[in-house]
Amino acid sequence: MQKTRAWDRLGNGGLRFTELGLGTAPLGNLFKAVSGEEARAVMEAAWDAGVRYFDTAPLYGLGLSETRLNPFLRDKPRDEVIVSTKIGRLLRRVEADRRDGIGKWIDVPSRTEVFDYSHDGVLRSLEFSLERLGLDRVDVVYAHDLDVFTHGSAAARDERLGEFIAGGYLALRRLRDEGVIRAFGAGVNEAEACDWLMERGDFDLFLLAGRYTLLEQGALGFMDRAAARRVGVVIGGPYNSGILATGPRPGARFNYAPAPEAVLQRAGRLQAVCGAHGVRLVDAALRFPLLHPATVSVIPGGQGVAEMAGNVAAAAAVIPAALWADLQAEGLIADGAPVAGGS
Repeated sequence: MQKTRAWDRLGNGGLRFTELGLGTAPLGNLFKAVSGEEARAVMEAAWDAGVRYFDTAPLYGLGLSETRLNPFLRDKPRDEVIVSTKIGRLLRRVEADRRDGIGKWIDVPSRTEVFDYSHDGVLRSLEFSLERLGLDRVDVVYAHDLDVFTHGSAAARDERLGEFIAGGYLALRRLRDEGVIRAFGAGVNEAEACDWLMERGDFDLFLLAGRYTLLEQGALGFMDRAAARRVGVVIGGPYNSGILATGPRPGARFNYAPAPEAVLQRAGRLQAVCGAHGVRLVDAALRFPLLHPATVSVIPGGQGVAEMAGNVAAAAAVIPAALWADLQAEGLIADGAPVAGGS
């Protein structure tokens, strides 16, 4: 079974996350098609290993990820599992040659994304997600992709942030305060947006993808501020889209694209230090974010049962404290990042 971490910022019992969760973007056919049977097998393998936190979003497979969770969750005890989804995009049917994500999402419904962070847009998005999931409720709702990576510029991001704070944020806060959802926050690729939101609203949790990992710790300041406010952080993309799982081999992915040379070299240095301690790079990568007290869960994806088994093994790995110390001494882990005590 999986170790768990409690989040109870509001003093109402909160939520208990398994340290290992499952991010279901890959089960939405990210970069390659996964059969329905294999997707179900991945989720069942996660469940059998004790994983009780499942994250999804309308974006993932343009609805496919949520619909694949539907039959899986139907026969699971609802109170034993935490389910999170996201708002910010509504999906509209279009002709197949006009759908979004061609080349990224494979064999998925013909839909286009319509960004909508308004009050009513958030309520519509959540209603549609509940229908796709076949659930009466979700536990956590994240505002999705309020970042430059998605919207293309700081000005465009800031416009969306303003739209959300003026509208969707109020809807989510009311849903939480009325007990319809247990918690809310934002799921983004950049820590700057998390800080901006945390300064302006009453947020519970952030899902930060790829920015506090063994490969990069530029979000350390945000992580420290979140911990000080008892705001929980879920770490998505702990392998930085793959390179920390595969190692710096040709074709390794970073940030959803082929890794540049500088990233390959840094990953190579990380792998060498890990190897000197007899530790797999992937094990260190999954365990590292859990050293920070703000982290409540780490949610790698898995497109097959073998990848899921690898995540489970990494979550159980025992990492010697000397490895973290050596990585920090080599300048591969930021000064001030929590490393004491091993993991």
